[in-house]
Amino acid sequence: MSTAAANWCYATVAPRARSSTIVASLGTPAPSNSSSFRPKLIRNTPVQAAPVAPALMDAAVERLKTGFEKFKTEVYDKKPDFFEPLKAGQAPKYMVFACADSRVCPSVTLGLEPGEAFTIRNIANMQVEVIVVIGHSRCGGIKALLSLKDGADDSFHFVEDWVRIGFPAKKKVQTECASMPFDDQCTVLEKEAVNVSLQNLLTYPFVKEGVSNGTLKLVGGHYDFVSGKFETWEQ
Repeated sequence: MSTAAANWCYATVAPRARSSTIVASLGTPAPSNSSSFRPKLIRNTPVQAAPVAPALMDAAVERLKTGFEKFKTEVYDKKPDFFEPLKAGQAPKYMVFACADSRVCPSVTLGLEPGEAFTIRNIANMQVEVIVVIGHSRCGGIKALLSLKDGADDSFHFVEDWVRIGFPAKKKVQTECASMPFDDQCTVLEKEAVNVSLQNLLTYPFVKEGVSNGTLKLVGGHYDFVSGKFETWEQ
C-alpha cells in the first residue's frame, strides 16, 4: 500500500450536495477539549479572504471541471498505452517534498508523468477560496480498510492512523452497501472517505467560519483513472 493511497497526500454514493461528472486525508478532527491545539496540516488562524460572490465561487469550481476535460481529451485519451499499465499498479522512482506554494508544482517543473513520483507538499496559511479533497479508484488504503475485520489487529504500521480516519465511512458503506461486490464497495468507500475528510475539515473553526461566511468552499472529488472519469460534489 502506498503513502499516496494512505493519504487519499475516498452502486451510488449520495453526495451531501449537488454533484457533477465530467473526483490525505487532510487530518483528523480538531480536539474539542484543547484550546491550544494547532492543526498539523493547516495553521489555526482565521480565513481573512473577502466574501466571494456565488457566481465567482461557482466559476472557481467550474475551472477544475474544464481543467480535467482538457487533461482527458489532450492527454488521457491520446496515451492509452501509457495509462493502461497504471490501472494495474504503480512503481514510482521518486518521492518529492515541496512547498504548497502554487507557483511550485513538482509535476510540471520536473516534467514528471503520472506514476513517476510521490509528491508531498506542506501547507502554509494561504487565503484560498476552494479546498478540494480528492479520492481515486483502486486505492490501496481503502481496500485495506475495507478488508480489515472488526477487532482484528491491523498491519498498517506507520500509516494506520491515516487509514483509521476512514472508519466512519467504512461503517456506513458496510451498512448501506452490504449486498454489493467487494470492489463496488471499495468504489463507494473511496468517495465516502472523502466526505469524512470534508467533515473533519469543518471541525477547524477557521474553516467552518470561512464556509459559513461564504469566503471558502469545500469540494469533494473522485478520480477514476481506469475509466478516465472525474466526479465532483460540494460539501
